[in-house]
Amino acid sequence: MIIGVPKEIKNNENRVALTPAGVTEFRKHGHIVYVQTEAGKSSGFSDEQYTQAGATILSTIEEVYGIAEMIIKVKEPIESEYALIKDDQLLFTYFHFASSEPLTHAMIDRRAVCLAYETVEKTDRSLPLLVPMSEVAGRMAVQEGAKYLEKPMGGFGILLGGVAGVKPANVLVLGGGIVGTQSAKMAAGLGANVTIVDISLARLRYLEDIMPANVDTVMSNEYNIRELVKSANLIIGGVLIPGAKAPSLITRDMLKLMKPGTVMVDVAIDQGGCFETSKATTHENPIYEVDGVVHYCVANMPGAVPYTSTLALTNATLPYALQLANLGWKDACSKNEELRKGLNVVNGKVVFKGVSDAWNLPYTDVKELF
Repeated sequence: MIIGVPKEIKNNENRVALTPAGVTEFRKHGHIVYVQTEAGKSSGFSDEQYTQAGATILSTIEEVYGIAEMIIKVKEPIESEYALIKDDQLLFTYFHFASSEPLTHAMIDRRAVCLAYETVEKTDRSLPLLVPMSEVAGRMAVQEGAKYLEKPMGGFGILLGGVAGVKPANVLVLGGGIVGTQSAKMAAGLGANVTIVDISLARLRYLEDIMPANVDTVMSNEYNIRELVKSANLIIGGVLIPGAKAPSLITRDMLKLMKPGTVMVDVAIDQGGCFETSKATTHENPIYEVDGVVHYCVANMPGAVPYTSTLALTNATLPYALQLANLGWKDACSKNEELRKGLNVVNGKVVFKGVSDAWNLPYTDVKELF
């Protein structure tokens, strides 16, 4: 198969979808790999390293899309890429269709085969291609939250861990999944008082067992959240419904209950956000303020630490990408249910229920494709 790796062009997206080590693996299996020039530069990989691994370097993104049977990316195609996508071309990347109606319609119109990292799912319901970036984003959420809590950045002016004789900050984490767990561990490690809320009592029991003494667990419901936001200095949103729009757990009216200078970090922004007042921001302009509350809603947080993120992501995606290249997407998805669950839009049809529900589009059962 002919594999194409374009340079990411989303605002301040510095990751790359394939490392030179990944190129070597594709070449060992007899595949041809084309990489756009400087695609890996921001992640620490030179064109020379890709060439030595067996890739061919192409000058433009148009050339990469034009020649490839499978495009491997990190983030969803943006508008300037739509016209480059060919009928039946396989795109393997993060899509997050439920947060973007224009992207959904564009991929339907291009009749592409869209296999989304975020909905590839194991039998235990874990999301193997979302986990590594959720780990990065969860840890980053605390770093960024701590930074924007500083007074010159618009925050309340509180140190997460406090000092002797001064109480630490209160951190509220919405969701006890990968993002929430990593956020809580980081915040607790810095000395903050942390509260995690989740709707699963079993998950809360598990977190209660593994977390340090400065982490409390509380059942997630509207009443409890309204009470907790009153004393929170930093709120981290990490709720997820795979492939579907995130629920709004923090409503607009709750902002009036918060202290001025409270910081909210919405890690769920890729799936529409879990705060009613969330709107996607970029690393270039990461924050905005509503009712005195600072919102950080960067949609590609791990792009700020591309070396770590690229290695973490490609460690997870490469085995799946090799299956797709070795067998072709139809055979690979037919034989591997994990990959089959990653199919979202195929040749003009929406085959993932969460996407059809999000935009009220006709749904086709993925089994009809095989």
